[in-house]
Amino acid sequence: MPLTIFLIVLFLFIIFVIFRSIALIPQGEAAVIERLGTYTRTVSGGITLLVPFVDRVRERVDTRERVVSFPPQAVITQDNLTVAIDTVVTFQINDPARAIYGVDNYIVGVEQISTATLRDVVGGMTLEETLTSRETINRRLRGELDAATAKWGLRISRVELKAIDPPPSIQQSMEMQMKADREKRAMILTSEGRRESDIKTAEGEKQARILAAEGEKHAAILAAEAERQATILRAEGERAAKYLNAQGEARAIQKVNAAIKTSGVTPELLAFQYLDKLPQIAEGKGSSMWMIPSQFGDALEQFAKAYAKKDDDGVFRYEAALVDEETKDLAGREDTDQWFETAQDPEIARAVAEARAVANKPVDSPLDEQEEREKPAISSRVKRNGDAVGPSGDGASRPVAMPGEPHQQEFPQVAYEQPPTGQPGQPGQPGFPGHQ
Repeated sequence: MPLTIFLIVLFLFIIFVIFRSIALIPQGEAAVIERLGTYTRTVSGGITLLVPFVDRVRERVDTRERVVSFPPQAVITQDNLTVAIDTVVTFQINDPARAIYGVDNYIVGVEQISTATLRDVVGGMTLEETLTSRETINRRLRGELDAATAKWGLRISRVELKAIDPPPSIQQSMEMQMKADREKRAMILTSEGRRESDIKTAEGEKQARILAAEGEKHAAILAAEAERQATILRAEGERAAKYLNAQGEARAIQKVNAAIKTSGVTPELLAFQYLDKLPQIAEGKGSSMWMIPSQFGDALEQFAKAYAKKDDDGVFRYEAALVDEETKDLAGREDTDQWFETAQDPEIARAVAEARAVANKPVDSPLDEQEEREKPAISSRVKRNGDAVGPSGDGASRPVAMPGEPHQQEFPQVAYEQPPTGQPGQPGQPGFPGHQ
């Protein structure tokens, strides 16, 4: 029985010794090992063997970066204003042995050093500089804290000012100042906006006026161009109308001449028609009486001598002139089917085409000199060498008498007997025109 108890106690002792000989260190932590109260080594991350009853783990230290937020600290600025500043310090333990043996509590040490450094830095600045120079304060705090805690095995990676709270009265004044600044900035922005709006409006009105002026200019140019083309077309139309009138008059004169030649009109008939029209001459409102010229018989005698032939018996006989086939054809032709068509006359068609070409030319393209020189004038087609030119039956242009000019017509000769001197002839008696 005693042997069994001894074995059990021995077994438990062995287990206890084994347990004291092994130390398990997690990842991210470091352990400081002492042997008989003296620092021997620092182990981290894994299983560590210890000498039983000789080695021991003094303390386990977290080697990860740690973020510590310290309570607000009252700091006096250069202009004697007290502000409360909250700081956040980020640090990491690089040497666990120094952190254990170099300082009693490294977190409290970091807090005290950061407070002292903060008061030193902010004490050289005014309140306005403190509020606007956070990056400068952070950089100076980090540098001084890192240098002060290096002997403790710490590395200060970052220092931030979480809040800077001035006194309530200062905050109220600052709020009023900020409000005034915002109102000032708003007024400036409003005035700038109005100025830009006025400038844009003026520019828009300027562009609108320019565009309106350009539109009026183009409209005036187009109106002038249209008026020019209309004037040219009217002038060309009047020119063509005059040409057609001249051709019509020439054609009518030719027809009348041909009709007279083919009808065999005698001087007696002309004298009878003259006497027959005399009463109609006197029918005018301004005529109360009419007279027959006393020398009418002598005029007929001279007319007969000019156009009649005196026979052996002393009687003037009118012989009709021979009428050629062309005159007969012209007198009997009814060529009124195409009076209102200009296509049959190439001269008129060409004149209309030239008028349209001239009217369609733009304002800035004057007529070419060669084109003006080659363009046939209407006056040359209407009047040539003082005589009107009109188309004949065979298509050739022939001179005709213009209105108001004397027309020489060949009358056919007929027999005409001169009445006795001093005795005017009577109708139906020998010697009167028309009596054979």
